[in-house]
Amino acid sequence: MPQTLTTDILVVGGGVGGSCAAIQAARRGANVILVSKFDWLGGMLTSAGVAVPDGNELVPWQTGLWGAFLQALRDRQPGGLDHNWVSFFGYEPKIGAAIFADWVAALPNLQWLAGQVPLEVHRAGDRITGVRFADYDIRTKITLDGTELGDLLALGDASYRWGWEWRSDFNEPSAPPQPNAMTERYPVQSPTWVVYLEDYGQPAPEIPAPEIDTHGEFAGAWDNYGAERFLNYGRIPGNQFMLNWPIHGNDYGVGLERLVGSAAERAAYHQEAHAHSQAFARFLQQNIDSRYGLARGTFPEGAFALHPYYRESRRLRGLSTVVETNILPQTGGVAAPLPSYAGEMNAIAVGNYPDDHHYPGFEFPLQPKSMHWGGHWTGTPFTVPYTALVPETLTGLLVCEKNISVSHIANGSTRLQPMVMGIGQAAGMAAALCIEQVCEPAELPVRSLQEALITDAIAPSAVIPLLDLVPQHPDWLQWQRHYLAHPEDYPVDGQCGCDRIECPISTTAATIQGKLEIVGGNTFQLTTPERLWPLVTLHPAVHEDFQGLRSGQILSVVGRPNPAGDWFVVEKVGI
Repeated sequence: MPQTLTTDILVVGGGVGGSCAAIQAARRGANVILVSKFDWLGGMLTSAGVAVPDGNELVPWQTGLWGAFLQALRDRQPGGLDHNWVSFFGYEPKIGAAIFADWVAALPNLQWLAGQVPLEVHRAGDRITGVRFADYDIRTKITLDGTELGDLLALGDASYRWGWEWRSDFNEPSAPPQPNAMTERYPVQSPTWVVYLEDYGQPAPEIPAPEIDTHGEFAGAWDNYGAERFLNYGRIPGNQFMLNWPIHGNDYGVGLERLVGSAAERAAYHQEAHAHSQAFARFLQQNIDSRYGLARGTFPEGAFALHPYYRESRRLRGLSTVVETNILPQTGGVAAPLPSYAGEMNAIAVGNYPDDHHYPGFEFPLQPKSMHWGGHWTGTPFTVPYTALVPETLTGLLVCEKNISVSHIANGSTRLQPMVMGIGQAAGMAAALCIEQVCEPAELPVRSLQEALITDAIAPSAVIPLLDLVPQHPDWLQWQRHYLAHPEDYPVDGQCGCDRIECPISTTAATIQGKLEIVGGNTFQLTTPERLWPLVTLHPAVHEDFQGLRSGQILSVVGRPNPAGDWFVVEKVGI
């Protein structure tokens, strides 16, 4: 007989969004129960193995729980975070999991129950009142769906989307006008079962062939990169290499409808996806070098993540829906328009990643959503509205993962790990405010949520993206409040014109000197006696300094080298 529990807030799912939602709600003072399937919290960032996260890399976007997570990684990860070229951050997944576990353990009003999956959602009319698990039956005032595939939406008979929308649905420029071979084969983006290799320095134990033959065609995976650069894509400390590779790699998109089918169908997909990644790892060992074997100690069971990296799930039908035009930059600028609902500006989370989709064997062109900034390409900023977290009909429910109300096209940007951390933090804060104000999520004044996020005592989170406003700026709160009060003033170039703040210097920073060459006006290369270094930065003050440089000058810079990424992250420019 399941044990009956009661709480103010129930968060189901211990992934990125669910973990952040539970932590934020408890920090606000609510009584929270967090229920997860796995013994690791953090989802995509930890148990799914994506320990080289994408998006929100610029310092102005490093706010809230995402910024706190990065700072905790810098404090805990031996060897630093500069190891790969797909991200500016790389760490051991177990360190990320330990950070989330420590945050939860520090909150006496947050109870974490692991090893449970939802079996039934309780409803009283249109209100969600709780969830039953194998060992617990939990009754609650507010429920948050933080599952990887939006499982509560199905169990609770909430209205949701799965699959594609056509151009006529939302007038999205990248949406196909009608079904085609790609949309028929891939109703959603392909997941990946992440696996890690390790350089043993000598012949490693042979990676066995999987019991299931998924007929993976891996030839040509690194043809355009070379073997070493290909492996360095996902390098983390300890000579380990994340395999999450889309080109003839381990994305697995066979029979994706099984993900929302029966438990047996989902299990069959999982078995095949795991086997596919094992076959890919074996192919690399046999065709690159025998010293690369399955990594040791990366996850509780070795080299394989605890579950697939899902890029898409069931998607709520909310009070409003994020579509492609909401994430693309405005004409003549780089920033997307601020969202509104019923005449109220309701942005609650910041993202910037380009729209990125995975369909093995198909090329899918999307509208450009990138800018050259700080010597490298990065995505343009946008925001997610609170109303995308609120169901259009049900009460007592919020979503906090990839399951927000978003189109299939726009999900390619909203699904990224830092973005989902921001969504989770906002959802948790909203749930806590609903308890405080004794109101339903749809009734919550959004301005009170925005104010709570930007003034949070532990991890204040930006809701207005401003390229020149860093979290350490003494006027940060003033500028956030200004555009909340006057959204009509929000600049299309994403800059408020605030006073300059210098970039802090890392304790491990190095100085290099050489001759500068500027290519195309946006690429900065410094030739030193040892090698040529591309120069990049994540800080607006250094980006501003880059604009005053000239080709041919002798230049000294201070910062962090990343040989795997083949760049030098500049923290100070000295002539």
